[in-house]
Amino acid sequence: MRFAPALLAAGMANEQFGKFGVWQPHLLVTPEAVRELEELGYGAVWLGTSPPADWDGYDALFADSQSIIIGTSIVNVWATPAKASADLFHRLESKYPGRFLLGIGAGHREHNDGYTKPYDALVNYLDELDEAGVPTNGRALAALGPKVAKLARDRTAGALPYLATPAHTADLRALFGPDTLLAPEQKVVLEEDPQQARTIARERAAFYLNLANYVNNLRRYGFDDQDLTYPGSDRVIDAIAPHGTPDQIADALTAHLTAGADHVAIQILGGDYVPALRTLAPYLAARTS
Repeated sequence: MRFAPALLAAGMANEQFGKFGVWQPHLLVTPEAVRELEELGYGAVWLGTSPPADWDGYDALFADSQSIIIGTSIVNVWATPAKASADLFHRLESKYPGRFLLGIGAGHREHNDGYTKPYDALVNYLDELDEAGVPTNGRALAALGPKVAKLARDRTAGALPYLATPAHTADLRALFGPDTLLAPEQKVVLEEDPQQARTIARERAAFYLNLANYVNNLRRYGFDDQDLTYPGSDRVIDAIAPHGTPDQIADALTAHLTAGADHVAIQILGGDYVPALRTLAPYLAARTS
């Protein structure tokens, strides 16, 4: 079983890139998990929490699977030189053609020393990737605001938005037109009790309300100081980490597709992510068949 593929003009192995993928911190992703996720029909695994280019786990994830795409979400431009990212891309592309997408981003001023002019830093990084021969369709940008989103549209395969809503997805699709890759991340909690689900969500998601770029983006979509003051109102927590039954979670994820996403990167909050994704797989398949 494979979830219906998104038709991406970017040139990445379109027949392999399904509607749904999985986002997890890179140190929690194992070859065994990747193999099972591929068998369940997920089209991509996104390696989060700024995996460095010299991380020694990449090859094992590819070697134990057949077709699933693996992407970084994201390599931090302040922490990893562009040459190292380019070398990583070329090495993996030569060994596993069409299965690696280099996701890059500017991180957060709160966590990165020397964080100034992030837009200029991204432009310079892309220039260096160009010089190193990394193709446009082999890279994507973490993009929230319109300025970086336009950069993603014009100089990469597309955008990997994080902590965004379906309304944001719709706005980016309108900006991009039909051809640019749009693959938002969406946190979910597979838990029917609202209070318990919100407790789980706040343990992992409220942290982001201390980061200016996410807060500023959520303000664009109607959330105010009452919502965005740590640890967040129930309204904003429910928006950034929907909860409920497998059917309700599938609806929340499909909302991004309806809004114009090509692919949704699912981040499971609470417990082991693989069993939760195992549970969700038939519900997601039913919505894309």
